[in-house]
Amino acid sequence: MKIAVRTIAVLTGIALLFSGLAACSPTSQSSSPNTTTLTIGTVNNSQMVQMEQLTKQVFEKQNPTIKVNFVTLPEDDLRTKVTQDVATNAGKFDIATIGNYDTPIWAHNGWLQDLSPYLTQMSASEKSSYNYGDLLKPVMASLSYQNDTYSLPFYGESSMMMYNKQLFAQHNLTMPQHPTWDQITHFAQVLNDPAHGVAGIVLRGQSGWGMNMAPLDTVINAYGGQWFNMNWQPQLNSPAVTQAVTNYATLLQKYGEPGASTAGWQECLSLMTQGKAGMFYDATSFGGSLETPSQSKIAGQVGYAYAPTEVTSNGSRWLWAWALGLVKSSHNKDAAFKFITWATSPQYLTLAGKTFGWANVPPGTRTSIYQNPEYQKAAPFAQITLSSINTATPDHPTLNPVPYHGIQYVGIPQFESVGQQISETMSSVIAGRTTVSAALQQSDQLLQSQVNKSNTAGY
Repeated sequence: MKIAVRTIAVLTGIALLFSGLAACSPTSQSSSPNTTTLTIGTVNNSQMVQMEQLTKQVFEKQNPTIKVNFVTLPEDDLRTKVTQDVATNAGKFDIATIGNYDTPIWAHNGWLQDLSPYLTQMSASEKSSYNYGDLLKPVMASLSYQNDTYSLPFYGESSMMMYNKQLFAQHNLTMPQHPTWDQITHFAQVLNDPAHGVAGIVLRGQSGWGMNMAPLDTVINAYGGQWFNMNWQPQLNSPAVTQAVTNYATLLQKYGEPGASTAGWQECLSLMTQGKAGMFYDATSFGGSLETPSQSKIAGQVGYAYAPTEVTSNGSRWLWAWALGLVKSSHNKDAAFKFITWATSPQYLTLAGKTFGWANVPPGTRTSIYQNPEYQKAAPFAQITLSSINTATPDHPTLNPVPYHGIQYVGIPQFESVGQQISETMSSVIAGRTTVSAALQQSDQLLQSQVNKSNTAGY
């Protein structure tokens, strides 16, 4: 029973991802007898779009016998696919863009190729050029399973507070390097100016386990809340979680963006770059957009602080990586590994910096980029990003010990389903359609029916 539940949950997720993407894509095949065509399923954020451009401009010219076919979907659409009951089409995809939530679960179920033997078999010059030891250890630990590497990071991130320094100066406010949520609430109240189209703070309200639950989970952690106790008994309907959710909803209802319950990171980032928000708590990877004049009206006027804490700093800042995994059923593994190591290499970071501007280099993967003077000059958020990643606590995500790993997610297969459902109740709370008490009671009941010791063992 334990194995069956685990396998069904993960199999469904993977089946849906690949079949959903495959519906948009031709089968991976050779376009000529001497050419290998790789198919990669990926998300449509800016870093991935840039990777596709550089693949055509550089990788395919350097490797004329390899062609790369990108199948790109919005992040939320990609995740929605895992809720649909569609069968897997084996061999359709060679490379999948996956996160550190997915990697160990997919590896456990045999859907990813172990990359450790491939890394070991690299020549001495290839090893030196790739420099595996340069990859950030917290990120690599999250992309491993049983001490083997199952995906390689294209970019990594934590979370931080971003704020408009001009607005803070106008209101004589000073952001601490390590603010609390109580302080953030006070700042949001002072900065909020709806008459002039300025929100005191923008936060994700849109439903999705990777949408509103990502920042909200860190707030829950900071208040000392947790999803389960050590016996896998649900704990969302607790005073600590109630306080955290109440504060998050109140921030958005009183001082947040219009239509907050349906606003995702895209809408929040847009408001921040237009100078229509005093603060934005979200991913460290957005620093590049904020510091690029062609994308941001407030470039050079953005301040950065660590993720807010309250009762504890454990789990107050998340840890995430979008990584490239080699699909076990791929018929082109050697070519796929070659592409994966090219796209995650230090040489790629230099190429991206020179092509798109150093502030837009895929962040959070390698120590060396944080030692690069050009990157340091272009990215005032660099040191907070590096420190936040290095001090994130996925193995101790809140005040008290818990049986799960992960900060902005719970590292079990069921989280894709229950996390999505709970995120919908949180959007309802933000919209004022549901009370915090009713939403958390419903959430605990859902967890009670879906998660227990027998179907979480091994995670």
